[in-house]
Amino acid sequence: MTWDVAEINLTCEKIQQKIYAVQTEKELQGIRKNSFGQAGIISQIFHSLINLNESEKKVKIQLTNNWKKKLLEQINKKKQELIESELEKKLLDEKIDTTLPGKKFSLAGLHPISQLIQKIYTVFLHLGYQISESPEIETEENNFTKLNMPPGHPARAMQDTFYLNQSNLLLRTHTTNIQSRMLQANPNQELRIISAGKVYRRDEDDATHTHQFAQVDCFVIGKDISFSHLKGTLELLVKELFGKQQVIRFRPSYFPFTEPSVEVDASCVRCQAKGCEVCKKSGWVEIAGAGLIHPRVLQNCGFDTKIYSGFAFAFGLERLLMIKYGIEDIRNFYLNDIRFLKQFISLTI
Repeated sequence: MTWDVAEINLTCEKIQQKIYAVQTEKELQGIRKNSFGQAGIISQIFHSLINLNESEKKVKIQLTNNWKKKLLEQINKKKQELIESELEKKLLDEKIDTTLPGKKFSLAGLHPISQLIQKIYTVFLHLGYQISESPEIETEENNFTKLNMPPGHPARAMQDTFYLNQSNLLLRTHTTNIQSRMLQANPNQELRIISAGKVYRRDEDDATHTHQFAQVDCFVIGKDISFSHLKGTLELLVKELFGKQQVIRFRPSYFPFTEPSVEVDASCVRCQAKGCEVCKKSGWVEIAGAGLIHPRVLQNCGFDTKIYSGFAFAFGLERLLMIKYGIEDIRNFYLNDIRFLKQFISLTI
């Protein structure tokens, strides 16, 4: 087939109209292939011009080349328009309505036990105490022997313990192990130490017991330290935690690392000492164990007991929170139940 000038122009104009009308990149790619591919219309036109005389060939080849250049430019332009159109459509589909209310995220907060530790630390920092921490994996010597509980001592049976593979390592049964470490590191020096952390005992898990709980331990070493210093410190702490109306009392007790030893009771915060289920109608609840540091503990750690004496007390943090808020099951603190924990985002104790 021989193409004349009019037919070349008409055919290329039709291709041009198809380019204008195309709606998708896939359609545009089809037009490009049908027009400029090996078997495409433009290729057919060029092939048909081979046998023409030189003057006629020159005119038609120039015309066809001009159309080829023009059509390729229009195809590239149309492709860019389709890309921009598709992008604009996508942006409109994914448009965010900034007038809509935002998503509400739950506020995080410290665990109630952590909040109580911070409160207690604040009180004792104002009194000039040093915060110190001891390891949860402890030696038998620091956990028991240095604290006047040598092997075979009956008091060890009160704290059946999680021992590790090494025979002399265990999970600490009380934060009182801080005494062994600090006293040995600072012989014959005055000390004021407050420490808190997790302790472990082989207790059955029930509403009031668990194998893991948090404990605070406080001790003071100095010259002429007496029971009056212990009582004054505990009274101050209880009033800071539970209010100025709170009072405490001491009851004789026994701890191997203190002598004399006492149990510390506070007037019931739930009923204001009138008698309720929490205090078992007595008006008092036990909150701590305390006493003057046993001279043998001081001697075991290198202190001169003729010069230095001290007091110490310890208590469980869960118990304080249970008394304050009427929490009936200690296991609630360790279940990671958001419904329980969100009640203590801002602790008021």
